[in-house]
Amino acid sequence: MRPVVLLTLLAAMLLPGTASASELIDRNASDVELKVNGIGEALLSYTKAGKRKHVLVWGAVNALPPTPGRPQVSFKLDYAGGWGKYRRALASTFRSACGPYTGPALAWFVTACTAPDGSHWAVQAWQRALPNYGVPASAERSVWELRLSHWTGELPVLSVNPNWAYRRFDHIFGSFTYKGVPVHGFKSTPQGVPLDTYGRNLYVDTFNSAYGSGWKRENSFLMHRGNGKFCYGFYRHGSRPAGMGTKYRATIIGPGVTPDVMWEGKPLGAYDKARDLGLHEQQRSFFAGDGLCKPV
Repeated sequence: MRPVVLLTLLAAMLLPGTASASELIDRNASDVELKVNGIGEALLSYTKAGKRKHVLVWGAVNALPPTPGRPQVSFKLDYAGGWGKYRRALASTFRSACGPYTGPALAWFVTACTAPDGSHWAVQAWQRALPNYGVPASAERSVWELRLSHWTGELPVLSVNPNWAYRRFDHIFGSFTYKGVPVHGFKSTPQGVPLDTYGRNLYVDTFNSAYGSGWKRENSFLMHRGNGKFCYGFYRHGSRPAGMGTKYRATIIGPGVTPDVMWEGKPLGAYDKARDLGLHEQQRSFFAGDGLCKPV
């Protein structure tokens, strides 16, 4: 029996705004190498703080639809290969049968391959834990998370629609689905932190805004329970200025062990009353029965 070490997963749950993400492997890694053998095991090797690490991963593919009382699929992780003779033996004897990656383009791409059974394995890395409203990040909050996925077939779908709020602020609304089914959780804190393995937060960034040049984190928030939908306005929050930028992006952790998905787009531009009224009707129809996202 392989020892399964869950320290990394437990550490992930201490950072704000995430579900128990099974694909989180480590943070601030470099020189990443992915191997997958013929029996569905992956060996992820990387360098961290000057040391070479090896993590053996197996036991999961794709995702379950939101299901009360049943945990989401998750990898089994063996970090015991990170030390001593076992590490060196594992790295030298593990034979990869994974071929060139033939799957769809991925955001935050590090490396990927396609296994003999046709399934895809991929590694992504992005800064999930950045503080909201463009606040400068500490070393702990600016880490790049190394995330592993394993899937077949279609990717999760993040739909984002731009509109306006209060006739002058940029606004977005949309949904997150997997195989046509909304992605959402069943329990969360009042602050929007998922308390189960199904809930997902959307991490929204703004470019060249009042926060400064380049990409800055605007906010992160939970997909609505039951329908996997969301809405958000780029107006003032407390003492922080309105985070409207010249473009926006939104990243979300895939359900189960599917890849993380990112959308990028531009705001609508100068306010257009007739168009705004039409978008209000679209939003009302989209959120029928929701009650949390009324056009303003």
